[in-house]
Amino acid sequence: MPIILVVDDSPIDQKLVGGLLDRDIDWLVTYADNVDSAVTMVNEIFPDVVITDLQMPGKSGLDLLNIAREKFPHVPVILTTGQGSEDLAVKALHAGAASYVPKSALATQLADTVQQILALSSRVKNKERLMDFSTNCRYQFTIENDPKLITALIEFIGDRMRQLGLGDQVLIRHVAVAVEEALVNAMFHGNFEFDDDQTHSIRRAKPGSDQHELLNSRMQEEPYTSRKLHFAMDLSRKQGQFVIRDQGAGFDVNSLPDLSDSETIADASHRGLTLIRNFMDEVKFNDTGNELRMSLNF
Repeated sequence: MPIILVVDDSPIDQKLVGGLLDRDIDWLVTYADNVDSAVTMVNEIFPDVVITDLQMPGKSGLDLLNIAREKFPHVPVILTTGQGSEDLAVKALHAGAASYVPKSALATQLADTVQQILALSSRVKNKERLMDFSTNCRYQFTIENDPKLITALIEFIGDRMRQLGLGDQVLIRHVAVAVEEALVNAMFHGNFEFDDDQTHSIRRAKPGSDQHELLNSRMQEEPYTSRKLHFAMDLSRKQGQFVIRDQGAGFDVNSLPDLSDSETIADASHRGLTLIRNFMDEVKFNDTGNELRMSLNF
């Protein structure tokens, strides 16, 4: 049973976050009201995920992240961010936060974000094995529009990064989140032409639901069924390069906000691109918006 540690100085916010997570009977939620207590509890109960408020009296969520990266880098930390904390949130993402959820979007995004990070972490824990080392690996895939293939591809990337000894668990998790967000955007928005609300609902849908049936229907309809997703990766000891291209209509790249601007972190609609921009060193779309190139220096 996954253990989730919620760190917040406000009992009301603790109750809010806990209530959203307690809906999943497979999660055990526990609480700390300050950073020192949280560190003690991590050492005692070994949580699978820590969710922390960014702004707290005394030591902040950023302080907790710095401690986590040094003392327990295997435990992913998710931020909850309020209005006015955007600059600090950007620093926290660079300091090692696995992801973030604006407080205005807790009800719709928190549980899904925890599930995403839990899934990524479990893949690491369950696939400990000896791997041959190489100096470079380069791969290209042309895949069908099946969300299950995104999961397999993310796991594959993590395996190759560990094979080359590229970065710690925090860095590998950052790459996994960034590439997964980019692949989801390309498949759901690009090839399937779903809007934000549809994409969010379908990703949460259970088999047999209307949203799940909508996905199955579109997977079998033209022109969606014929479209493919192209992925290329080049990993070396110095740099990782990733190219993702869909066969959809694209979008006006000039309509994008400045993703390096800390104020965009408060906009839940650009959350995926904000994560990508903060986890990668270089992010660039082509002119038609259906190809994304990302690079990260090691």
